[in-house]
Formats: sequence, C-alpha cells, structure tokens
Amino acid sequence: MLGGPVESSSSLRRRQFLAGAAGLTAGAFGVQRSAASPEDWSFQPLFPFANLAHAQAWQRAYASRRHEPWHLSPELTAVAFSQEYLGFSEINKVAGQSVSQGDARVAVGLTLPGGRVSSAAIVRLVRYGSGSNAPWEVVGTDDTTLTFDRPADGATVGSPVKIAATVAGVDEYLHAEARTLGAGQPLGTYCCQPAGSGANPWSLTVPFQANSGQVITVVVHTGGHVALTERFAVRGVRAG
Repeated sequence: MLGGPVESSSSLRRRQFLAGAAGLTAGAFGVQRSAASPEDWSFQPLFPFANLAHAQAWQRAYASRRHEPWHLSPELTAVAFSQEYLGFSEINKVAGQSVSQGDARVAVGLTLPGGRVSSAAIVRLVRYGSGSNAPWEVVGTDDTTLTFDRPADGATVGSPVKIAATVAGVDEYLHAEARTLGAGQPLGTYCCQPAGSGANPWSLTVPFQANSGQVITVVVHTGGHVALTERFAVRGVRAG
C-alpha cells in the first residue's frame, strides 16, 4: 500500500487547472489595478467568493502565506469559473482578454480538432474589495452569439425562472441550469430546447429551490458539434 494522503478528485482537478489552464504563468499574478467598490455594484458576485467577507478573508490569507494566488489573475479565475463551477471541463483555454483598471473581459474557449481555439463565452470580472491584492470576481458574461433577453442581471426571480434569448447557429440544443456557490449539484436543470438556423428567439423555464435573497447563476449552454459545451452565457440573479 502506498503511503501518504490520497488526493481528492476536486483537489486534483484544481492542481491540474493551476498547472496548465490557458498556458498562463505566475507572471500574471500581482498586477496592481484599481478595485471596484462593492457599494457601487449593480452586479451579483458569482464566483469564486459568495460575498465581500469571503474575499477579504482570502486577502488576509494571501498577505500572510500567499494562499491561492490565482485569485489575482482574471484569466485563471475565468477558466476556473468555466471548469470548476459550471462543470465545462472542455473549456480550458483563454482566447483573448481585455483588462482595464478593476474591470476585465476574458474570452474562454476550447481547442477545435484543427488546433484553433474557439471562444465559448466572454466572462466579465471585477476586482472585489479594496487594496492592491483585491481578488477578481466573476459577475457575468457579455452576450455574443448566445444572448439573454431575460432575466436581467440582478433581477429577483421566482421558480421556475423564465429564460428568453436568441441563439445563432444550426442544429442547436440548449441546456440550462440554476447554480449557486457551495452546492455540489445544480439547483435546477432543463434539457433540451432545439434551436434552428440563423438567429432564433427561444424560451424555456428552469425550476429551482433556493432561499430568498440567495445569489443564483443562471447558465444556458449549447454544443454537440465538436464538444459537449461550445458556447455558454450566464446571468446573476437573486431568489425571490
């Protein structure tokens, strides 16, 4: 019998992610940019921190022992959001990024059979808290070819939540989930809404169970041509 502790599957996935996600290096860490004031937010904190107190606790841990420095990289945070929180294991590349002060957009994606990296979503992040080591927090996605009309960011929703938007593409089958931090499984799921050629409006509903005021990530995704997930979009809402 081999000695030493057995590494859990979640810690193994995190270690593999930190080692290779998007080919990024520690050189991306520690770049000092202005943080957004949470009091001025119209966003919902989606990942990796559930609230400002959790982000501040990480800041103290980082200051004392350099704990989990990936929180200082918007690129690594965006890939972790896609893989670890949403469960899209194939979304493991960064296709592009734009960082300005305390706001960032990171295009995350997958490698196509020919080797090109295809963008699946543009993840929006803001720095959460204050100070030079304020971590990055995912607050949503920018719509591209998979767009939300409802719910709006920050909306208060009941169950089932109605999702309406538009998708461009052919032979698409849309899946949807309602998720929250700390839950091992989605709060609710929907499968599957067919969508045809061109830019087509669609609507579906996702039942869920959550406490009043709880932050919920509503995610819609499609794929099946070359990977299970090829495009996705999210909205941050609160349970009514």
